[in-house]
Amino acid sequence: MLLVVLMAIIVVFMLWLTDQMAKRLGFNRADRITIQFCGSKKSLAAGLPMAIIIFGAGSLGLMMLPIMIFHQVQLMICTWLAGRYARLDVVGAASAKEVQ
Repeated sequence: MLLVVLMAIIVVFMLWLTDQMAKRLGFNRADRITIQFCGSKKSLAAGLPMAIIIFGAGSLGLMMLPIMIFHQVQLMICTWLAGRYARLDVVGAASAKEVQ
């Protein structure tokens, strides 16, 4: 349970950090949302091949558990966040402001 809570904290922090960095770089809201979703999505896809190369395929069971939990927590939080953005129509509102 502690591992799941720790992974959730890390995911939320990374989502916040990518949003803040994009804001400081001057991106509009629609681009910041895109950056936020793309900035933290390579956890399992990149982590597993790197772990196989570094540690070998035979000893990966428990070593991959944190990254697998991180990936699942990330999917759940980002699904909730995408639904929230859709309900608020953040992207549509940001695009409308650019046109005017």
